[in-house]
Amino acid sequence: MDQLHLYNTLTHQKEVFSPLDSGHGRLYVCGPTVYDTAHIDNARPRDTVFDVLYRMPKRNYPQVTYVCNITDIDDKIIEAAQARQISIDTLTQETTQKFQEDMGALNLLPPDEQP
Repeated sequence: MDQLHLYNTLTHQKEVFSPLDSGHGRLYVCGPTVYDTAHIDNARPRDTVFDVLYRMPKRNYPQVTYVCNITDIDDKIIEAAQARQISIDTLTQETTQKFQEDMGALNLLPPDEQP
């Protein structure tokens, strides 16, 4: 089994990834704020990196859970909904669906959970 090394910003060192439960890796990441459609700068640094961080432990652990939240209330969302004269719920549902479609088109794996 190859060891996965990650940079720990607290210790400023590369360290071996070792999940709390040896058979279950977990990844919780901050996802998009859904007020407008995604652009390449959304996908490149955040979602592509998270996708790689999800795929790598899957090689070593029988179970890996990937959770990526959706921010669906924010000042930018409120302003965008008001500008379009639609409800916040309508805006966030539309942009969340479009975001998920766009990430799928890039062949990024969807999260296991997306609160």
